[in-house]
Amino acid sequence: MASAKADDRSPTLAAPLVIPGLGPLANRLLPAVVNVSTSQTIKPDAKRRPDDDQPQVPPGSPFEEFFKDFMDRQGGGSGDGEAKPQKAQSLGSGFVIDPAGYVVTNNHVIDGADEITVILQDNTNLKAELVGRDATTDLALLRVKPDHPLPAVPWGDSDTAKVGDWVMAIGNPFGLGGTVTSGIISARARAINDNGPYDEFLQTDASINRGNSGGPLFNTSGEVIGINSAIFSPSGGSIGIGFAIPSDLAKNVIAQLKATGKARRGWIGARIQTVNDDVATALGLDSTKGALVGGFIDKSPAKEAGIQPGDVLLQFDGRDVTNSRRLSRLVADAPVDKAVPVKLWRKGEIKTITVKVGQAEEAAEQTASLGEGGSGISPSTPLVKALGLSITEATPDLKDKFKLDDSANVVVVDVAKGSPAADKDLHAGDVILEVAQEEVKSAQDVVHKIDEAKKAGRKSILLLVDHGGDLRFVALRIDQG
Repeated sequence: MASAKADDRSPTLAAPLVIPGLGPLANRLLPAVVNVSTSQTIKPDAKRRPDDDQPQVPPGSPFEEFFKDFMDRQGGGSGDGEAKPQKAQSLGSGFVIDPAGYVVTNNHVIDGADEITVILQDNTNLKAELVGRDATTDLALLRVKPDHPLPAVPWGDSDTAKVGDWVMAIGNPFGLGGTVTSGIISARARAINDNGPYDEFLQTDASINRGNSGGPLFNTSGEVIGINSAIFSPSGGSIGIGFAIPSDLAKNVIAQLKATGKARRGWIGARIQTVNDDVATALGLDSTKGALVGGFIDKSPAKEAGIQPGDVLLQFDGRDVTNSRRLSRLVADAPVDKAVPVKLWRKGEIKTITVKVGQAEEAAEQTASLGEGGSGISPSTPLVKALGLSITEATPDLKDKFKLDDSANVVVVDVAKGSPAADKDLHAGDVILEVAQEEVKSAQDVVHKIDEAKKAGRKSILLLVDHGGDLRFVALRIDQG
């Protein structure tokens, strides 16, 4: 009797899941992870009365003296009726990156602190000085002066970390120092609540709680690939959704803090926006990757290099631009004064332009007011309606009403509710500069370009709009009916 071959029709079984033993790794890394304790003096609010927070009881009742004594013991008041300054303390985490005593943590862990203490694994307390901090990336660098070299951990490459990779977090949750948890990378490049322009958090299901902030997220080689910074939790405890600042962002910022005490970021001065499906369709792109240039800040490196509004930036210094946030991160990481090749898409052609990176300056954004007043439309002014927009030539009255530049030609005076234009947040006072990447000088030019797009079977059309000095591209759906 012939025997059946085992590999003829047998189903292929997946390899068994092997969970790595993390004990030896944890024991090796624990000495380099520290607790960060801070204290801050909170001065009483001069506008509040000392008894504002006391329970309200009837004057002369037996409870009046009881509650007064209780609030005095809690620091809410004093016998002379004056509120006392209080000490607020908090605990976070950190890790040693240099045996000489340099410690990385989150900026929010030490923000506002009068005193910072680093507590080592053996419970040694060392006073720490602040070397530098960067609120934009939520990173801070501390320095302690030990009497011997401290155990330190190396940076890893967060860009090579993949979803599903095993990771381990060590920190000080709820004051429980030396706590080790493990999990996997759940997602990459997360932006949470628009915390910052360079946010590309690693998401992990390793248990992270309050007090883990500033602690390291390790790969299985014992390298730091993230700094645990935030959690998503309706209850305040871990539900398996934690976020870490990627090491590839952090190590560049920390190196600058160590060298100069502050972060120095690259800048090219281009106003960019996301390439969504409508924009990609209007431009004839086959994907939504890249960042669309809407305009420039005066004398910007991007403009001087020859980049134009409407260009879609695809690569920056040899690295792919997956979206506008990724471009912001790549530019920020680039060394100031470096000449960088930028690969872009322009009207159906791929070009490469070299841009010299400038230095970013912190500046508050300014928003122009549209003002109030009459309609500014005279009976003789032609009014054209298209795609939910009421547009017309920019008369002197309209320029005065909306505080427009003298060069404005076509202005929006009304936006229909529920229209494609309303969905894209267009407003009265917006100036239409281009339609389908061609300059328009009249309302009829706009209508002509829309008619051309309809005849060509386009599903959407791209407008370049000036909103109070802020240029952006807007893709509007075209009704083919």
